[in-house]
Amino acid sequence: MINWNRIDSVFLDMDGTLLDLHFDNHFWLEHVPRRYAEAKGMSLEAAKAELGGRYQSILGTLEWYCVDHWSRALGLDIALLKEEVDHLIAVHPHVREFLEAMRRMRKRVVLVTNAHQKSLALKLERTRLGGCFDAVVCAHDLGLAKEEAGFWERLRRVEPFDPERTLFVDDSHAVLAAARGYGIRWLLAVLRPDSRQPPKGDGGFAAIHDFSEILPRL
Repeated sequence: MINWNRIDSVFLDMDGTLLDLHFDNHFWLEHVPRRYAEAKGMSLEAAKAELGGRYQSILGTLEWYCVDHWSRALGLDIALLKEEVDHLIAVHPHVREFLEAMRRMRKRVVLVTNAHQKSLALKLERTRLGGCFDAVVCAHDLGLAKEEAGFWERLRRVEPFDPERTLFVDDSHAVLAAARGYGIRWLLAVLRPDSRQPPKGDGGFAAIHDFSEILPRL
């Protein structure tokens, strides 16, 4: 699936790829609606219906991933609410082994995430994965989400890479499609971003259930 001799850079998504998406799904679909319902004096069902529509309206944009946007829009301290359930933040199986293998092989490993800086800081602190990367690139610092075509050119300005010699792993088919459109040669989808949910389709991309499937044999 992967010819490691032809790869110099390894770009990795965070939520759903390195980390279990269960935290984010629980947070946005259960925890935020519960706190929103309490704050507004409405039923949980009504809160879920309202928030579902609001989420959908900006899905795939940088605002959707922005903690500060949702704090303003909902009148809630989203960063603080994340800390209430941060015990659910978990690293997917075999991720640490994979990152260690990449270091031994001297690949340049870059975390490339849409997560807001506040979410990123919380998750890196909780998982202690920060030291595993040569660089961390947050889409909010570049002003575009990974789904947007212009993101990849902006990324290249701050993190030079050869698209033909780059591997990118993500659980979002829309993000992978944008990366493919830019010309990144090696792309992998994650089939089970949320450990509590069944695997999803591959979206037409080569795909893995977990990182043990691409651990190099050293």
